[in-house]
Amino acid sequence: MSDQHTGPSLPRTRGPVSAGVIGYVHGDAALPGPGTAGNADPYGEDLHLALYVCYELHYRGFSGVRPELEWDPGLLTVRAELEERFLTALRSDATESADLDDVLAGLLVEPVHGSGLSWFLQDRGELRHLRAYAVQRSLYHLKEADPHAWVLPRLSGRAKAGMAAIEYDEFGGGRAERVHARLFADLMTGLGLDSTYGRYLDDGCAEMLALVNMMSLFGLHRRLRGALVGHFGAVEITSSPASRRLARAMKRTGAGHAAEFFYTEHVEADAVHEQVVRRDVIGGLLEDEPELASDISFGITATSFLEDRLEARLLADWQT
Repeated sequence: MSDQHTGPSLPRTRGPVSAGVIGYVHGDAALPGPGTAGNADPYGEDLHLALYVCYELHYRGFSGVRPELEWDPGLLTVRAELEERFLTALRSDATESADLDDVLAGLLVEPVHGSGLSWFLQDRGELRHLRAYAVQRSLYHLKEADPHAWVLPRLSGRAKAGMAAIEYDEFGGGRAERVHARLFADLMTGLGLDSTYGRYLDDGCAEMLALVNMMSLFGLHRRLRGALVGHFGAVEITSSPASRRLARAMKRTGAGHAAEFFYTEHVEADAVHEQVVRRDVIGGLLEDEPELASDISFGITATSFLEDRLEARLLADWQT
């Protein structure tokens, strides 16, 4: 039985690369020619929308798109070119330190008075800012933890057990109403937004698309398992303080119980996850494969780099 009619609608194109990919999966255009991706901005909307569409075929697909295209050889060739363009740029721009201990120590530093996005939302954010933020984050949070699940078959021992334990929490601990993607959908409903999966793909900025694409890139390639663990560690270690600030923002602006609860849930859960990810997931992987230390470090710094780009973009938009 075909699932061709499930999934969100295909997005609008944003340039020649995304036009070729979207047209091809829709069935009315040819794929971009060889080398086309090499000329695209590695952090730009065109490349990242095209890459997002390629990856989404491995998740829920798109309405009207044949599910067989998930493994279409021509599409996979184009995807590989897009990935290489993006990954090469990340390795060049997001490598701050090769020493994993130094990188991990940097994650544990929490300023008394910060100036990032969560601080802005906590202190001065309005409901319109919170809605705009939720629209962007919906590209990930409506499939929260799914990209990270790809790494489970690529781990073993303590790393696998620790990762599975955290993922079990992310997926609600066996309770459908507590799945974190469901909780974020409730948050969106409380903010007066449409919580349909993929509804806001056309609104997603390049910086958010790049962040979600990085998760899929790391998760879908076994050779990048260390980078995925690094990314996951960065998220879990830094999430609790930021979630506390966002919960305060939701409460201060009267966003509603569901919106506040999503972040209070992450304050508690991620405080525990931080210990598990450092001790068992990262520690276990290093015990099994110490040569992956630099990849773990890269995953952490790449996450910080792309998160900083997203914060800068949103704050600039709001200030103008």
